[in-house]
Amino acid sequence: MATTPEQDQERLTVAPIVGPDDPRRFTDSGIEIKPLYTADDVPADLELGQPGDFPYIRGVHREMYRKQLWTMRQYAGYASAKESNERYRYLLSKGGTGLSMAFDLPTQLGLDSDNPRCLGEVGRTGVAIDTIDDMRTAFDQIPLDQVSTSMTINAPAAVLMLLYELVGEEQGVPSDQLRGTTQNDVLKEYIARGNYIYPPEPTMRLTTDIFEYCAQNIPKWNTVSISGYHFREKGCSAVQEVAFTLCSGIAYVQAAIDRGMDVDAFAPRLAFFFNGHNNVFQEVAKFRAARRMWAHIMRDRFGAKNPKSMMLRFHTQTGGVTLTAQQPENNISRVALQGFAAVCGGTQSLHTNGFDEALALPTEKAAKIAVRTQQIIGYESGAADTVDPFAGSYFVEALTEEIESRASELIAKVDELGGSTHAIEFITNEIDESAWGYQERYRIEQDVVVGVNRFVEDEPEVPDLLRVDPESEKQQVERLKAFKADRDQALVERRLEELRGAARGTDNLLPYIKDALRDRCSMGEVCGAMQDVFGKYAPTF
Repeated sequence: MATTPEQDQERLTVAPIVGPDDPRRFTDSGIEIKPLYTADDVPADLELGQPGDFPYIRGVHREMYRKQLWTMRQYAGYASAKESNERYRYLLSKGGTGLSMAFDLPTQLGLDSDNPRCLGEVGRTGVAIDTIDDMRTAFDQIPLDQVSTSMTINAPAAVLMLLYELVGEEQGVPSDQLRGTTQNDVLKEYIARGNYIYPPEPTMRLTTDIFEYCAQNIPKWNTVSISGYHFREKGCSAVQEVAFTLCSGIAYVQAAIDRGMDVDAFAPRLAFFFNGHNNVFQEVAKFRAARRMWAHIMRDRFGAKNPKSMMLRFHTQTGGVTLTAQQPENNISRVALQGFAAVCGGTQSLHTNGFDEALALPTEKAAKIAVRTQQIIGYESGAADTVDPFAGSYFVEALTEEIESRASELIAKVDELGGSTHAIEFITNEIDESAWGYQERYRIEQDVVVGVNRFVEDEPEVPDLLRVDPESEKQQVERLKAFKADRDQALVERRLEELRGAARGTDNLLPYIKDALRDRCSMGEVCGAMQDVFGKYAPTF
């Protein structure tokens, strides 16, 4: 059903449903695309500046990729720590320059693999990490002083980061030499994914505990990767992705300031995580707008003085939701376009999806093609030869201005509601409406998806797929059983009770968590001890 002009005016962040015969063209954010752009479409007082200078619209580094290419960080992990270690070493051998660790659902939910709730999920969507033994195996023969590791982990982020630190200590790597990122963005879990444990208030406490601990102990660690990726995967538009991601960032900064931390003590280690979709021009504009908006938010709203506090540094992953099970090799082209847009938009690191990921975890062949795609963009496309290559384009500059304007309106609305922690229902409803619009536009062929609703083939093409051995779950549970049998149980109980006591107070919890993990408490036991005090989050809508 087509929307009325009045409804179009109200919906500043979602494309209208107008049907395939309407001559107008819209981005997914409802921005109408003109047939031609001229200088009249760009503000006379356009704020650009130079790369590496405020407001960083042109990039956070003066030379960008002329000096050093982005980190080619492939997201990987499945089954056991041993099998994941083999994949990590394979990716590094093919030219990957950083690791991105995928965890299975039990680990993301703070549950041990032997929990009855986990039956059938252990090692399926990522690697199972229950113990320090698992983390030690995952990074066997990988020197932690030479790689940067990103961990896609949220509610149990402190636990996994401390396991990594303990393994680094065993390797003789000082904590101040560890480099990496914990996603640690639980606000988006309440909105887009559902992999939360505790209610928002204790969750924000743990988040700021990580900020504080890393500032003192792991200064090169990015303490949070504020994620718009999952909003986009759930169905939000590009404008919504910018707005709601920056709203989460505002909430984390405010929580740390309320804790008594100086903004310039923690803000330089904040990082962001965005999605890369198919509309190259909108994506480039999105990244540029987000950088400029964050610079002004940090300077004007929070009074940051350190230029690094104002720089929006981000990782990009190409759009999982854009991948199709039909004609899966078409996804190679989609991923290349999305990666190209991320590079032209100034990303600091990039993951390119495997072409078969709509069907299963990527095979080694798909993972190698994904790495090679990044290398072709970096060394053959010309995108890395100059800084901010789309700057000055009438089209891209107009899109950048429009995205910033519409995203700013959404941020103002969230502010009115009291910030992200109080606007979860509003944000969720906005994303749900956008997702419905995507589906309707696809259904009526207003939006074309090649191989799915246009250019369809009768015979489905099914490539060779990676299949996780069902025995791996049984073996993981057996390893965990042996681990729990080989420890000082009285010491384990004492450490867990010390953690519960700290949770009832106001101390930073990370030293207590680290002691518990060092003395062979499992990840699930540590998270369970905190849940005993904090309770479990239950959505009310």
